[in-house]
Amino acid sequence: MERLWTPWRMSYIKGADSAESCFLCDAPDLDEDDRTYILARGKSAFVILNIYPYNTGHIMVAPYRHVADLEALEPEEGLEGFALLRASVEALKQAFEPQGFNIGMNLGRVAGAGVPDHLHFHVVPRWGGDTNFMPVLGATKVLPELLDETYAKLRPLFEG
Repeated sequence: MERLWTPWRMSYIKGADSAESCFLCDAPDLDEDDRTYILARGKSAFVILNIYPYNTGHIMVAPYRHVADLEALEPEEGLEGFALLRASVEALKQAFEPQGFNIGMNLGRVAGAGVPDHLHFHVVPRWGGDTNFMPVLGATKVLPELLDETYAKLRPLFEG
């Protein structure tokens, strides 16, 4: 069997069960948007690149408030989150011309949430043929662009 080494994923694997911190709380507090890949900030929610993306351009939209349950969102958090979802789709269309999107939320660990205590939406751009033998057989995703390049393309689309 061939192996494709992905050592950068070890920080995700080791930190997956860490109850000590929440990157969705920590990243906005650092006020280092370029380093943390925050693309846009609203009053109650923000947009951030997923540093372990399913596809190039994989974005997450989350409230600033650490909340696990959808029904616990304040109305303004939900409205702004949805507006940021829409802005994310528009930016991704402009930057990458995807043929479709997966937009979703995993509520609870058994539903697949990697960060079950801080709800967030995933926005994943999709193209025909973007699922090939690597993720199916090798459980490895091959991404054609570095995060810094993706961030540089998307960030200006959220400004102004």
